[in-house]
Amino acid sequence: MKKLIFVDSGVLIAASRGNIEISQYAMEVLDDPDVEFASSIFIKLEVLPKPLYHNKNNEALFYETFFESVTIWTEVCPRLIQNAYEEAVKSGLSALDSLHIVSAASVGADEFITTEKLTSSIHRSKLVPIATISPR
Repeated sequence: MKKLIFVDSGVLIAASRGNIEISQYAMEVLDDPDVEFASSIFIKLEVLPKPLYHNKNNEALFYETFFESVTIWTEVCPRLIQNAYEEAVKSGLSALDSLHIVSAASVGADEFITTEKLTSSIHRSKLVPIATISPR
């Protein structure tokens, strides 16, 4: 059985740009044949609009290809938003980070992978195991 992974927007950005220190690690996550991906409209909203607006076609195509591979999408509903609010208050998260973590938990993700350093507030959440590809 494949592991269900929810990737943060930073992982997708690092992989698409290919020119920063963690790009290789991001691609290893995305190319892992033993995982399937879960995502949400919130991740899509974070990564796709600007490349589409600025006609960065290769970057947009990269993201669109990833989203086509997603097997489980978070259902957005009032309860999800309320849970995100509660998690933001409990763990001191930003609005989007709380939406991402709660989205990952709502679909039963085995792991949430981010580029955030271990000192980032996102690591305070205990709803889903969080791993970072940040070298520091």
